[in-house]
Amino acid sequence: MMRAIIVEDEPLAQQELAFLIEKYSQIEVVGCFDDGLEAFKFLQSNEVDIAFLDINVPSIDGMLLAKNIHQFARRPYIVFTTAYKEYAVDAFELEAFDYLLKPVSEKRVQGVLNKLEQACKTQPTSELENSEPPLVSEEPLVSVAPSTMNQGALSVASSDGRIVVIKVADICYLEANEKVTYVVTAKGQYSLNQMLSEVVKRLPERQFFRCHRSYCVNLEQIAEIIPGFNSTYQLRLRHVNTMIPVSRSNLKLFRELMQIC
Repeated sequence: MMRAIIVEDEPLAQQELAFLIEKYSQIEVVGCFDDGLEAFKFLQSNEVDIAFLDINVPSIDGMLLAKNIHQFARRPYIVFTTAYKEYAVDAFELEAFDYLLKPVSEKRVQGVLNKLEQACKTQPTSELENSEPPLVSEEPLVSVAPSTMNQGALSVASSDGRIVVIKVADICYLEANEKVTYVVTAKGQYSLNQMLSEVVKRLPERQFFRCHRSYCVNLEQIAEIIPGFNSTYQLRLRHVNTMIPVSRSNLKLFRELMQIC
């Protein structure tokens, strides 16, 4: 029996797809995930034949997850399920099996499931049943450490598509850009497909301070506090050139944290 996972952060969409898979195919759904990183961790130790991927999911978006799946020695079929048609070209460059645009009709899903089952029937048996080779290639694009589960590290995306695990202590500051958060260290800038408010919850409260609606700063990285306009402050950090503002609404708490009289 073919095995599949669903990566979808909308509960109703996830449940509907799982229902249709059960209704129209013999495919077994072995995992449902609302977070791209959790799905990737599962795939590191579990083989599947099909991955149904939404694109706009937390931690690692579906497109980046697909790029990493594409590096596996034994690659599952990838079916994108998304409301964004502009990613179609990128999807098929990754040899995606199909690209389902939301809202997806029941008939369309049924057709894709039929094609998937036919494709697996024609695939050599050795490829489907051989579980001896490692799941990922010898030089995987992604390396995820166990420490990503605690507050000691974050898994972030680099500009070249890799997923990098960085120590929280190495973060200089975080910057909000709509629904994306940039994580800045001395070595470079990375991104997370989450809002700043969500990322901050994963950081040690005593070490990180939301100094502005668009910025969260690592207090241990502050090298100089520069008085600014209207009694506000600009923060000069140790390893980056960007000046970080402290908004007026956060001044009192910031002074208390930094013991400024």
